[in-house]
Amino acid sequence: MPFRPASTRVSPVTAALTALTVLGLGACDSGPDDGKAGAAGPSVIAPGGPGEGNRTLSAEEAEKHRADDDSPNSADVSYARMMIQHHAQALEMTELVPEQAESGQVKKLAERISAAQGPEIQAMKGWLKTHGEEETGDGHTHDHAAMPGMATEAQLEKLRKARGKTFDQLFLTLMITHHEGAISMATDVKSQGNNVQVEEMADDVVAQQTSEISRMRRML
Repeated sequence: MPFRPASTRVSPVTAALTALTVLGLGACDSGPDDGKAGAAGPSVIAPGGPGEGNRTLSAEEAEKHRADDDSPNSADVSYARMMIQHHAQALEMTELVPEQAESGQVKKLAERISAAQGPEIQAMKGWLKTHGEEETGDGHTHDHAAMPGMATEAQLEKLRKARGKTFDQLFLTLMITHHEGAISMATDVKSQGNNVQVEEMADDVVAQQTSEISRMRRML
């Protein structure tokens, strides 16, 4: 038998060991870090239920959790409570329109806003009751300044005193800002909430009020 160098005889073993080493390193890389950003995606902060802290979930866990359980979390409850008050101010503004507005378009717009937001308030109140939640939580109303788009008391007082074209312009300006704030709140709850019904209500707010903002801007 011809003589073969030692290096030739051991090369298959060396190759096998090298392959095992590579596989071992790969297994280590994919093991304990499943909750971190990687193949499964970035981690997600999931708001806990009322009185509970936030949790950190992987993207896969967050998707599975949403599919398995749509029970309301603190973001859903807070959204419903705040939007009730947000819509209530819009109705307060539209109530001034029949007697103080000059434009027929403004009057029709106000009727449309009132017809949409009145039932939405009742729907959110019903949702809170169904889930055993009070409308104001701690027994106090939310600070208006903390809700985006809310008119200040000074702005409302100015609107109450305005008449004709001056009223029309001020009403449209304030309501555009008010709608933009509602859309911001709805967008936030769509990313932070967990309840499907709240997400559907938020979708309605975004669609309806985006359309109305475009209409109001054309009227200015």
